[in-house]
Amino acid sequence: MDPVLRNPQRRRVLAGGAGALAAAGLAAAGTARAAEGAAAPAAAAAPQAKPLPAYAAWKDADSLIVHSANTIETRRSAYGDGVITPLRQLYVRNNLPPPDASVLNDRDAWEVRIEGVKNPRTLRLGELKTLGVATLATVLQCSGNGRGFFPHKPSGTLWQVGAAGCVMWSGIPVRLLAEQLGGVADGLEYMTGTGGETIPPGIDPATIMVERSVPRQAMEDALLAWEMNGEPLTLAHGGPLRLVVPGYNGVNNVKYLKRLAFTAAQSPAKIQQSSYRIAPLDAKPGPDFPSAWAMDPKSWITSPGADGKPVPAGRVLVKGVAFGGVNAVKRVDVSVDGGKTWRQAELVGPDLGRYAWRQFALAVDLPAGSHVLASRVEDSEGKVQSEHRLENLRGYVNSSWRDHALAVTAA
Repeated sequence: MDPVLRNPQRRRVLAGGAGALAAAGLAAAGTARAAEGAAAPAAAAAPQAKPLPAYAAWKDADSLIVHSANTIETRRSAYGDGVITPLRQLYVRNNLPPPDASVLNDRDAWEVRIEGVKNPRTLRLGELKTLGVATLATVLQCSGNGRGFFPHKPSGTLWQVGAAGCVMWSGIPVRLLAEQLGGVADGLEYMTGTGGETIPPGIDPATIMVERSVPRQAMEDALLAWEMNGEPLTLAHGGPLRLVVPGYNGVNNVKYLKRLAFTAAQSPAKIQQSSYRIAPLDAKPGPDFPSAWAMDPKSWITSPGADGKPVPAGRVLVKGVAFGGVNAVKRVDVSVDGGKTWRQAELVGPDLGRYAWRQFALAVDLPAGSHVLASRVEDSEGKVQSEHRLENLRGYVNSSWRDHALAVTAA
């Protein structure tokens, strides 16, 4: 069995209810601030502006950095004061080009095959919607978020902090769906999702297909989602149907879901066997190394000074976001001197559950001069955000508070 970075505890999914939806509505009402000027001093210079790709042209270009047609990052200065990240500002990461937009013409006709249950079936999305529904807030974060801080500059997009957001999903709980199909068959250790992207002819599908396996216990809170922030899933974010695995890195939340299977072994696809493996700098990634599954506790400062401009000297409010991965946030500490001293911040805004992020704030006095703002989160199980990154070949799972600190000048 593949080494597990962290496994989620078995908990029941958060049922969609008026209270949760009301909290989401209040959170989403806080509009995010637009990005201004250059990137923060602690971050690498932003690449030359590129236009948004057609399938994401509806997004807010001023809040985003377009690295490529399939990699679009939220600016640090664009995270606002609402818990839920507006879709127009949410990052995009696709391993393959999306399917043709025509797949959204009749969403309810989209089909997904459910295997590894006692009564396997192919179901249309319209049928899924009649079987059950739940609503759940989760942090969505690319495994490579923070890659730009690795000194060896790994291959792939050099994300800073913006390959992450907090979103609200609606769909059917996988646990409930499996129960309605007779339950999971015996001896099956993994939940495997297969994406519906088009594979070019003449290419071995296993080399490029998006098919990810996670430990079976991850099904307990997983969803097959058809809505995101109260809207039908867009093509950019996996519509018409996406697998959501709360607390797990984004690659495991398979878009354009065509197959959900409970399997005895992990997928043989390259993206499972060698990609997204936490391998040392001098090693060749492969199945013997841990997979980028569950996320670790992480936080970062979003204000002030994220736009790279000087901040007024004197009393300022330091704000940011924090999450615990598979566990809830317990507390967040803030430093204004690069980690020499810490003070506990206040958790603000609604608590949308263990998988959502929490906003935090702390009023501090910043005298004129240079300062390094940092944050450090502790989860409900007592695990504290690490000071240093886990060095690895491809720059995955960077949760280092030191890397994510923000250098500012008060004047």
